[in-house]
Amino acid sequence: MSRRRFHAPPAAFAADEKSVTLSAEETRHARDVLRLQGGDEIFVFDGAGREFQCFVKTIRRDSIDLNVIAQVDPARPESTLDLTLAIALLKGEKFDLVIQKTTELGVKRILPLDTERGDVRLRDGDSAQKRLTRWRRIALEAAKQTGRAYVPEINAPLAFNLLLRSAGENHSIVLMFSEREGKSLSEATNGLDPRATEIIAVVGPEGGWTDNEIEFAREGEWAIVTLGGRTLRAETAGITIVALLQHRFGDLV
Repeated sequence: MSRRRFHAPPAAFAADEKSVTLSAEETRHARDVLRLQGGDEIFVFDGAGREFQCFVKTIRRDSIDLNVIAQVDPARPESTLDLTLAIALLKGEKFDLVIQKTTELGVKRILPLDTERGDVRLRDGDSAQKRLTRWRRIALEAAKQTGRAYVPEINAPLAFNLLLRSAGENHSIVLMFSEREGKSLSEATNGLDPRATEIIAVVGPEGGWTDNEIEFAREGEWAIVTLGGRTLRAETAGITIVALLQHRFGDLV
């Protein structure tokens, strides 16, 4: 029997971690869909990599109190690869698709990028926050579906030049994927330790990278990578790249 899994953030746990309270949304699913009752066993993950065996204590209209019995191994292990996907903002459901599928594949964090040729700009604060909330919800649902106890971090969009600066500071391996002027993935990663644990994969917009952006990346000593002879849509590229890197350095075998 598969686990009945629910999410509760670390703040929902008591200080001694012997009890936890489910949110109204999780409560509706537990009460109205699964018809859980007092004493039923469920599992709760906190989105930060931990999972707990729990039993239902009290069911209310908008919350459920649980007794925490023990911390357990997550339903599915995390990849050994700490992979960040930095990808240009995409229109409509394209970005939603990237978040869903790369979460399923085990990405650690997703960083939306503002690029020179990007055709999406989140200028309004309220609009940006709504999109961010939506993206995080998609990542949570994908993590729940795949058995992950970790929900990928998704931050507010970052300007490309700021990514250049921050990537240089943390010394991660940075691979910029471009439709031109790059090496194959095997050539670009040939000298890397197959046990490499921290990689940032950078994917551009539908219009591609500008010459300036590619030159800045080279100056930052990023590896420029080109995938085959066919031009992929940005959302296809993002998903494909995560799968390839998980196979090369992670746990996708």
